[in-house]
Amino acid sequence: MKKKDIVSGKILRVEFPNKGVMETPEGKVIVKNTLPGQKVSCVIIKNRNGRAEGRLLEVLEEPSDAIESPCIHFGKCGGCSYLTMPYVKELGMKEQQVRRILNPILESQKQSYTWEGIKTSPVKFAYRNKMEFTFGDEELGGPLTLGMHKRNSMHDIVSVTGCRIVDDDYNQILSATLEYFSKDYSEGKISFYHRMKQTGYLRHLLVRKAVKTGDILIDIVTTTQENHDLSGYRDMLLTLDLSGHIVGILHTINDSKADAVIDEGTTLLYGQDYFYEELLGLRFRITPFSFFQTNSLSAEVLYDTIREYISGLYDNTSEDPGDKVIYDLYCGTGTIAQIIAPIANKVIGVEIVEEAVLAAKENCARNHLTDCEFIAGDVLKVLDDIEVKPDLIILDPPREGVNPKALAKIIDYGVDHMIYVSCKPTSLARDLEMLRDGGYYIQRAVAVDQFPWTNHVETVVLLTRTKGTTSKG
Repeated sequence: MKKKDIVSGKILRVEFPNKGVMETPEGKVIVKNTLPGQKVSCVIIKNRNGRAEGRLLEVLEEPSDAIESPCIHFGKCGGCSYLTMPYVKELGMKEQQVRRILNPILESQKQSYTWEGIKTSPVKFAYRNKMEFTFGDEELGGPLTLGMHKRNSMHDIVSVTGCRIVDDDYNQILSATLEYFSKDYSEGKISFYHRMKQTGYLRHLLVRKAVKTGDILIDIVTTTQENHDLSGYRDMLLTLDLSGHIVGILHTINDSKADAVIDEGTTLLYGQDYFYEELLGLRFRITPFSFFQTNSLSAEVLYDTIREYISGLYDNTSEDPGDKVIYDLYCGTGTIAQIIAPIANKVIGVEIVEEAVLAAKENCARNHLTDCEFIAGDVLKVLDDIEVKPDLIILDPPREGVNPKALAKIIDYGVDHMIYVSCKPTSLARDLEMLRDGGYYIQRAVAVDQFPWTNHVETVVLLTRTKGTTSKG
């Protein structure tokens, strides 16, 4: 197969993340945005070292169990990947993706392990509590759009006014915002930020809504390249008939070149700059940019799994988790730390984002938890200064996993057990190899579907130290 060749074949399976493996007479080809069982055609864009990659041209035949997409934007929007796949089949596929990645580690260990399948999200639609929409146009010179990046495009934006992974309040806010600014845009009175030109005003719309409390926070993100009075926009938002209630409207400045929502100064247009959400009986104060699991109800499944893993370690022993010191590394706003605090003696959380640590401390006080301590700083450096040694360590790193130097220090503590929470199974597998070489094996593992219809999946792994392994800690 050569570049620009057009080939067709059947998708055998989809590997993480969203890589369809197509079989052809000429060999296998990786084709993104495909589903198992589809017959597709693609154009070859790369073929190096016998590994061919193609860009999807057309779906020639759907699998026999395909369903009609419940979202009118599916296929255009780059957000969801599996809306025409029955949900039970999606769960099975995600479980197999994680197993395929972890199997080399599982099969290399001598100890037995328990694979616990995949846990489903309690809700399949309208589950997100945070969305970042982008201003732009779908076609060069076309009308103003507000929504998600078009599939396979870094520049074109699709207005997702009927998105199904958020509730109707998000769609109303998006539609009203787009309508409000469209007239001035068409008359040349306001512009959107062009990523390539690095000019323009409107950048993003950030919306956060708590599932349990109904609190809504709205943040319009712009550059400083133009000066506009946003009081009319604020007043318009407050007239919307929403099922939730707006507690804050903000204006954030972002002049950075990065295509991301970056806070370079935020002004309050209305109300407050935070909202409240509840998880497993605890109440959390959340700011516009603080990390919080985007599927609140599935987060409860995830955190309850962690708590059960810890309790299960001591079910048939004379030991009590209430006597243990637990490190929660990469703790974000300290949600896990606070969830497990009632079953531990002390929890020490470490997080590099100072705003998140401040929120963690405030939430702890709000939930009347006195046995949590939070430290702002890089895990690699902070570990050298903590005097209290851990009995158990929880790792919940960002997508790229744990810094190898930090992981070496973590292994050196020689704790009997660790729990690793991962949102990217490939980086998890890399870190598990190092943990295995450091004397740990997988005792239990489970996948958790935090993000239905997308290619993302969480994994929770309980690691146990091999008897006789020595440590430097």
